[in-house]
Amino acid sequence: MGPEEAKQLADNIIDNVSTVIIGKRHVVQHALISAVCGGHILIDDVPGVGKTVLAKSLSISFGCSFKRVQFTPDLLPSDVLGVSIYDQESRDFTFRPGPVMSQVLLADEVNRGTPKTQSALLEAMEENQITVDGVTHFLPKPFIVLATQNPLEHEGTFPLPEAQRDRFFMRVHLGYPTKDEEKEIMEQQQEVHPIESLQPLTTPDQLISLQQTVRGIYVDDLVKQYIVDIVDATRKLDDVYVGVSPRGSLALFRGSQARALLDGRDYVSPDDVKGLVQPVLQHRIILSSATRLQDTTAESVLGHVLDSIPVPGTSSRGWFRAES
Repeated sequence: MGPEEAKQLADNIIDNVSTVIIGKRHVVQHALISAVCGGHILIDDVPGVGKTVLAKSLSISFGCSFKRVQFTPDLLPSDVLGVSIYDQESRDFTFRPGPVMSQVLLADEVNRGTPKTQSALLEAMEENQITVDGVTHFLPKPFIVLATQNPLEHEGTFPLPEAQRDRFFMRVHLGYPTKDEEKEIMEQQQEVHPIESLQPLTTPDQLISLQQTVRGIYVDDLVKQYIVDIVDATRKLDDVYVGVSPRGSLALFRGSQARALLDGRDYVSPDDVKGLVQPVLQHRIILSSATRLQDTTAESVLGHVLDSIPVPGTSSRGWFRAES
């Protein structure tokens, strides 16, 4: 798939989802960037703002097989992965796949599952495979986890393990609509929900082709160094207990390529990197206890990091001379 065709397809998907998710085009764009990088998305916000609707709208637009799991404290790993059952006719165990054996998995209210059940997704999210009773089963391609959680409610919830949070390519927030947007939502849903008329715009093969096109976007060495400098700075701050992992720098690298493609360019600019630092890195930082008591946030820490790192300037190919 060529860059122009890929950009047009991406624009069509964003337009399609934006007919349901009103006034949040930038959020839809970020979610699409994650998907075309083969990454998983954590949709983190208060109840009622459209987290589940966003996840379902994306899955419909992608034209992929879709399964949903409602996470609860009594959900078992086998309810997600599947189970081996003894077949008396064949006198052997037969694997009955769980909902994880789909191309798009919606893990609704994922932080309501116990740590044991949450951890069942670790192998799937990183290696695109699961192991049940010692047997490895490969997941379909593409494979994307769309997880939702409510950050305000703590009773009956279990914080996501850091290893699992790091496996999410990006965390997005929808936030409340404006008054005009909220009025449009009411008028739009007066008779029927618009998601019921949403149509798929891609096939799984087209989405995989889009993911491959992203990898061909040019990234200059100085832009790569800019990414590394940002990530490395998070590991040296007194406010930060654990900085961004190498998985985070790879996500920022790949996401910048996707953002450039969606903007119609065949090269990555520093603005692509800066525009994705917050959604890609914010959830990967663990602040120190003293910093949390001071109400300092990961967002403000990353803002300070961006202000302190020299940005590459322009040259003949695009960018690529460090400016203070």
